[in-house]
Amino acid sequence: MKKIIFSIVFCFSTLGLNAQYGSINAIIQKLEERRGINQNLSDVNIDDRKFILIKDFEDHTERSFIIIKGNLATYVEMFDDKKNGETSSNVFSGDIVRSQHNIISLRADKLEGKKIALPVTKTLLMTKQKKFLYLIDVNTKERWIEESAINQK
Repeated sequence: MKKIIFSIVFCFSTLGLNAQYGSINAIIQKLEERRGINQNLSDVNIDDRKFILIKDFEDHTERSFIIIKGNLATYVEMFDDKKNGETSSNVFSGDIVRSQHNIISLRADKLEGKKIALPVTKTLLMTKQKKFLYLIDVNTKERWIEESAINQK
């Protein structure tokens, strides 16, 4: 009799643990999607895409753009001075390499067409949240959003 009761209790407890595992797994999967981990974006085409990063400070605003065309990339920095209204910019050009694990490496070695000694490099993690593509800088955690997402809002 004890064996039967033990086996029934054991069966119900394993079913309960399996149900909890399913709900915990769903929660972990949502958190990973929110952080951009474990997404398979290898089929997403990023050719002819433009990503934007805007930083607002007390005295100036920085707008940065990454424009991707095939294996070539253009990185633009624009600085808007709030005191006198002047705008200055730097236009870098270079190439990108995309790995299978949603990592994009940008190396811009030309400033306005002239070779520079120290290239601008960015390592970006591509993620997708709510149908919009983001590039997250691995080093600074800055989030670059796709231009079409801004235009839709």
